[in-house]
Amino acid sequence: MKTNVTIIGLGLIGGSLGLAIKRNPSIYVTGFDSSPETMTEAYRRGIIDAIPSSFQDACRNADIIIFSTPVNTTVKLMYDVADLQLKKDVILTDTGSTKGPIMHAASCLNEKGITFVGGHPMAGSHKSGVSAAKEHLFENAYYILTPESTTEEAAIEQLKKLLEPTKAKIKILHADEHDRMTAIVSHFPHLVASSLVGMLSAQQSVQPFVNKLAAGGFRDITRIASADPSMWRDITIQNRVELLKQLDVWLDEMGNVREMLIHNDSAQIHNYFADAKTFRDELPITSQGALYMTYDLHIDIPDHPGIISEITKILADESISLTNLRIVETRTDVFGILVISFQTADDREKAKLALSRETNYGMHIL
Repeated sequence: MKTNVTIIGLGLIGGSLGLAIKRNPSIYVTGFDSSPETMTEAYRRGIIDAIPSSFQDACRNADIIIFSTPVNTTVKLMYDVADLQLKKDVILTDTGSTKGPIMHAASCLNEKGITFVGGHPMAGSHKSGVSAAKEHLFENAYYILTPESTTEEAAIEQLKKLLEPTKAKIKILHADEHDRMTAIVSHFPHLVASSLVGMLSAQQSVQPFVNKLAAGGFRDITRIASADPSMWRDITIQNRVELLKQLDVWLDEMGNVREMLIHNDSAQIHNYFADAKTFRDELPITSQGALYMTYDLHIDIPDHPGIISEITKILADESISLTNLRIVETRTDVFGILVISFQTADDREKAKLALSRETNYGMHIL
C-alpha cells in the first residue's frame, strides 16, 4: 500500500526531501508550491509524482503533510489547513529552523485532533531552489523532531520511518531546547559574524586598506554573514528571546576578556586561548551541525600560467564538484594560497587524493 505524502514548498529542502523519501518505492509524493513553474520542474525531475490543482487538493488525501516553507508562511498555512477536510489519522510536520512559533500555531491543529510533530533538518547548500535539490542532502546531518508531550509514540515512529531513506540522524528534542541550542550554535553566531563585518565597514573610511587584509582569515570566519538577510531577519525575530539570553552571556564573556587585557597577565591570556583551542579541537568533525558548512582544501601552488585550470581539470576528470575556488593574498592564519571548497567531506577527501597523485605541479596540499 502506498503512503501518500504531500510536500508544501518545493525549494532546496522540500525538493531534496522529495527525492530522498522516494528512495522508498511505497512513497507517493504530491508537491505544492506557489510557483507553477517550480511544480513543473519538480515533476519533470521526479521529485514529486503529482501536481495538485490547489493547496486544498494537495492536502485532502495525504497521510503525511510536510510544510517546507519559511516559518512565517508555515504558521499561516497551519491555520489554513486546520479548516480543511483531512484524512482521519493524518500527520503534519515542518522543516523550520525555529520551533517556538510553529509549536504555538500547532495548538489550532491539536484542538481539532490533528497530530503535528515539529521538524528541522539541519542541512543546507550554497544554492537554493528546486534546481539545487539533491537526494543525499540530509545524509549524516541531524534531523530534529519536536513532538508535543502528548503526541502518540506511533505517530513519531511513523515519521521516523518516513525519514529513514534520508539517512539523517534523527533526534527528539523539546521545542524550547531546540531553539535554545540553535541560538547558541547557529543563530547567535550569525549576529556575531554580522557585527564583526559591521565593525570592519565602520572603520574602512579611516583605514581604507583594511578590507584588502580582510580577504584571508577574516573573510572565512565571517562567511555566514553572507547569508540571505530576509531569512535571518525572520529567524532573529522568531528566536529573539533566546538570542537576548545569549547576548547577555556574550557581553559577560567580553567583560571578562576586557578585564583579562587590563590585568595583562601572560599566563592567564595563554590559558584563555589554550582552553578555547582544546575545546574547539575536540568538537566533532564527522557530521553536519546546525550551521551549513563548506569543506575547504588549502593548496600551495607554484605561480605559473594555467595551474588553476589544470587543477580544475583534475577534479573534473574525477567527477568531483566544487562549490567555490579563490586565491588568498592575505596569508595570516590561512593555510595555502589556493582555497577550494566542496559540499561534502567525501568530495574533499577524493579531491585531496586526486591532486596528491599529481606530483609534477609542485603542489603542497594542507
